[in-house]
Amino acid sequence: MGKMSYISNFEEWKASFSFNITIKVRFNETDMFGHMNNTVPFTYFEEARIEYLKHLGFMQEWVSIDSEVIPVVADLQCDFLQQVYFDDRIDVFVKVNSIGNSSIDVHYMGVNEKGMVCFTGRNSLVNLNRATGRSEKWKTEWKDKLENELNIVQKV
Repeated sequence: MGKMSYISNFEEWKASFSFNITIKVRFNETDMFGHMNNTVPFTYFEEARIEYLKHLGFMQEWVSIDSEVIPVVADLQCDFLQQVYFDDRIDVFVKVNSIGNSSIDVHYMGVNEKGMVCFTGRNSLVNLNRATGRSEKWKTEWKDKLENELNIVQKV
């Protein structure tokens, strides 16, 4: 397994996830050999991230017509470790890895039914003001929730 720059100790990192969704690889996500297309994990990351942010209560406010802020993905990367095929069931894990003033670093891990890590990833998510297009600091209660999540991750 290659070394990912965002993971210092793989086993500790792997054990620190607590939130996940399960996705079944669809036929249209594969090539003629039944192998998952390399763009698909990014969609899985998005699905897991949205469910996680709903779990935290952020998405409900962000999608509100009255919301002044929106989340924007500033960067996104994926590292492929195992092949994934049509009809595989993948648990896609997501966690907050670090918190900035207006951004968070989010990490992902895709695990197949055999317990093998198939892909990992990370992204920066920035809290943006809709009107100005500039980053905006986290609300105190949101930052508290994020810090609580980070504490849960660090204790595992």
